Amino acid sequence: MQSLESNALEPTRSELRELSPVARILRLLPVYGLPLLTLALIILFSILLPRTFPTYLNLRAILGEKSVIALLSLAAMIPMMTGRIDLTVGYGIVIWHVLAISLQTVYGFSWPIAVLIVLLGGCLLGLINGLLVEIARIDSFIATLGTGTIVYALALWHTGGRQVIGALPENFTGIYGTTFFGLPIAAFYVLGIALVLWVVTDFLPIGRNLYAIGANSRAAELNGIRTRRFVIGAFVASGLIGAFAGIILAAKLRIGQASVGLEFLLPAIVGAFLGSTTIKPGRVNVWGTIVGVIILAVGISGIQQMGGAFYVEPLFNGTTLLIAIGIAGYAQRRRSSVRHARRPQSTK
Repeated sequence: MQSLESNALEPTRSELRELSPVARILRLLPVYGLPLLTLALIILFSILLPRTFPTYLNLRAILGEKSVIALLSLAAMIPMMTGRIDLTVGYGIVIWHVLAISLQTVYGFSWPIAVLIVLLGGCLLGLINGLLVEIARIDSFIATLGTGTIVYALALWHTGGRQVIGALPENFTGIYGTTFFGLPIAAFYVLGIALVLWVVTDFLPIGRNLYAIGANSRAAELNGIRTRRFVIGAFVASGLIGAFAGIILAAKLRIGQASVGLEFLLPAIVGAFLGSTTIKPGRVNVWGTIVGVIILAVGISGIQQMGGAFYVEPLFNGTTLLIAIGIAGYAQRRRSSVRHARRPQSTK
């Protein structure tokens, strides 16, 4: 079963050469429209809020605060490449940040062992999701919603509804608190993982196979691609990055509580969906996802600094999600119409 369909819509060089300059700009607008909109928002808020928005302090705050969401968006992006969706990126971070702290403060594990256990737990959760989707043949939305709810219940049971508090070593808290070139090191984690995923998805056979599965799983299987293995691997990779995001959140908060984490689910999914509307319209991609997270961060930061109420962030995320899904749906329909229009020409 598939919850999503992945189709690329980026224009080819030969297609662009056949177009007039105006038509070429219009054709490239879906590719670079979101980055241009992001730049326009930055300029707008910088003019409206010259004392607070275009500042180094605000840049550090945005990079630090949104690093967890960026990691979760990249995690959600990987199963989306195969046409599946992973909702446990939002539920899993609840138990991972709690576990990263309780393993050290309650059970006495050293911080490297605690981190390793959490990362292995993320891989295990991803493996379970992959098996449910590919072996049990449960739709990915339903399967990950079920496992995510169970994981959230385990977090509530583990904490008893209370905060997990204790002394944490500086080396562990430094995972988030360290700065590099004056910027939060968490931003460089995001950059490093994004670069790795970009190389894998755009330049290695693994990425081409994942995209092929997302475009047409049956056709990919008939062409010799082991779809089951790649889909399960995509969920495992998603679980690993999600667990790493939980570690970052634990080092940031320094306390564990089951009430924290679910608010990351919507913006993470929104960021991944927005990634399918830019750079490579019609399919999720690394830099599109990063741009999606940036535009969310910029928009919310600017609106809040202008006096937006506490409900502005979820309202902005929900509205942006609907717009992203609408654009993605339009891109897929456009892709289908282009494909059908070219078939008669190819038969001549």
